[in-house]
Amino acid sequence: MESEASQIILIVTTIIIATFVVFIILLFTVFQKRKNSLLEQQKESKKRFEREIAETQIEIREETLRNISWELHDNIGQLLTLAKIQLQNASQDNIHEVSETITKGLTEVRALSKLINPEAIKNIKLREAIQLEIDRFNRLNFINSALIIKGDGELNNEKSCIIIFRILQEFFSNTIKHSKASNLTVELNFSEHYLEITAKDDGVGFSSLEGKSNGIGLENIKNRAKLIGATAVFTSEVNKGTSLNIVYKL
Repeated sequence: MESEASQIILIVTTIIIATFVVFIILLFTVFQKRKNSLLEQQKESKKRFEREIAETQIEIREETLRNISWELHDNIGQLLTLAKIQLQNASQDNIHEVSETITKGLTEVRALSKLINPEAIKNIKLREAIQLEIDRFNRLNFINSALIIKGDGELNNEKSCIIIFRILQEFFSNTIKHSKASNLTVELNFSEHYLEITAKDDGVGFSSLEGKSNGIGLENIKNRAKLIGATAVFTSEVNKGTSLNIVYKL
């Protein structure tokens, strides 16, 4: 009897151990599959992020080239034509006018040269990039613009700079093309842990429904902000202007 009992105990113990081993193997297999799945998701997320960065850089270059093309044709071209006319009618009394026109043309060319430099986009600095846009708007009398900086912080993440600048570029483009605004203000507020950016115009504004249908790209902007862990919130009312608020954790 004792021998049979021992055999039964041995069999039961063996079954329990075998069941436990199988359970551990299954658990490890499930864990490994989940781990591999997470790694694949991380790789895919990284690829999507890098692809978005590359596409954003291309968009910035395209926007920059469009701006350069316009300035060369409509701004610098007009200045050179004016200088030519002034030279044809130049006298001792008005030679200073020719000099002023040429000087203005040189200033415009120098401003454009900063935009043409490919390193300016590759190694973009947010403050400098926004300031160049603001200076261009004021120089060409597009809109009365100002950049306000609070705090001594700096955004050193190059890829985040590219995304944020492109978001602001889209806002600026819509402000100039559609808002009929007279004033544009951009504020960078650096705190210990966050960078808060507020871009605001005093244009005609839009309702939330109009914003979705007018190609303003609200969802595109929000999705880009999510890529870098930021939030982007639009506030707009008809005839009361539009503002964009971006909060990014430093």
